[in-house]
Amino acid sequence: MCKFNKNIRYVICAFAIALLPQVHYAQVDFNKRPDDDLGNVEDKFQENFYEALKQKSIENYDRSVEALLKCVDLDNSVPVLYFELGKNYMQLKNFGAAEDAFKKAVSKDPDNEWFLDELYGYYIVQNDYDKAIKTVKQLVKYHTDYKEDLASLYVRNKDYKEALKILDELDAELGISARRDVMRNQIYSATGKKKDQIKNLEERVENDPDREANYLALIFRYSENNEKEKAFETAKELLKVNPNSQLVHLALYKFYLDDNNADKAIESMKIVVKSSEIKPEAKLKVLTDFVQFVGEHPEYEDDLVEATALVGDTNNSKTLEELGQYYLSKNDKAKALEYFEASLKINSENFNVIRNTLLLYIDLQKYTKAEQKSSEVLQRYPSQPLFYLVNGVALNELNAPKKAVSSLEMGLDYIIDDTKMEHDFYSQLSKAYTMLNNTAKAKTFSDKAKQLETSN
Repeated sequence: MCKFNKNIRYVICAFAIALLPQVHYAQVDFNKRPDDDLGNVEDKFQENFYEALKQKSIENYDRSVEALLKCVDLDNSVPVLYFELGKNYMQLKNFGAAEDAFKKAVSKDPDNEWFLDELYGYYIVQNDYDKAIKTVKQLVKYHTDYKEDLASLYVRNKDYKEALKILDELDAELGISARRDVMRNQIYSATGKKKDQIKNLEERVENDPDREANYLALIFRYSENNEKEKAFETAKELLKVNPNSQLVHLALYKFYLDDNNADKAIESMKIVVKSSEIKPEAKLKVLTDFVQFVGEHPEYEDDLVEATALVGDTNNSKTLEELGQYYLSKNDKAKALEYFEASLKINSENFNVIRNTLLLYIDLQKYTKAEQKSSEVLQRYPSQPLFYLVNGVALNELNAPKKAVSSLEMGLDYIIDDTKMEHDFYSQLSKAYTMLNNTAKAKTFSDKAKQLETSN
């Protein structure tokens, strides 16, 4: 349906409809005594018409139809009767009758935009794009938004040549539109004509060299088409035209990395992470790429630390998780734990971060935190054996063997085909029973642990 302020149009239309029956009879001389009960006919017409509107307003569509048909019997020349009948039939899902009614309304008043628009809407609902196209062509003269609808219908009908022709006309008349560009990209994707798409973007850059969006779109399409050198050159050209562009560095940092120009890449990366124009998800992608780069080139670790500081108190849990993973890979467990804890403050449901945090608590001998956190997460994940194991280890280290036994024995029930974890459970149970001076049970679990070692 046309995107032109439909609510306002239909308010106007409702008033017009309400007035139309009165206008139709406005030329009647009510002071003249009717010769053939004409006045009575008019009264019946208006009475039935307003009854139809009333019944429609309370969703009694079948009764509304009955009242309208009585009006038609009295005077079948009033277009709005068929318009209203069509709308009621639509509600009653009597689509064949609805189409006939709308077409009759249009035939009696071919220049009525509202009638045409309703018929157009009917064809859209019925997915009859050929008839919708024919109807919307009549509507184009009323508002340019209908022309965009026409382009959309051509796309749906896979008539891509006509769709592009309309889009070109609209772009020339109204300027570039993001909404129309979505349609363009849809067409180029469906037809596989990437060269035509790139040519269109190249022309935009040539015709409007100061518009940043044109360059960015062209850079993206060159990259998508594996024309890396052209994408890189276009990015550098944009930087010449607009040295203050921040968005261009989303492309430049990657090109510089691939070009082994680390200093330039770092410079672009820092611009990205500081930018207020760039979305957090995009910053995360840049930071993630840089983490991987520093993993291969540790001499740039100080730059990564600086970039992280530039991000500041980031509210992106994924960024913090990636940084935690980086420091974990460098065996800097304390620094990794810092980032994992920060990530959990933002997203407490990230299972992998919870797991890493608990294991680091044990590795770093933070047993009180390990016990508290594992007890907390077991309320949410009561069937995760690892969390029972962490809880048991922490309780043993905190000299609470009785609680450790309770937690470990409960966790044993959830182990499925994991002999390594089962071995650790038995070892911790043996340790707990030793602390409780129950040497018999301690030996039983110690033997079970040794048996698993031998079988492996």
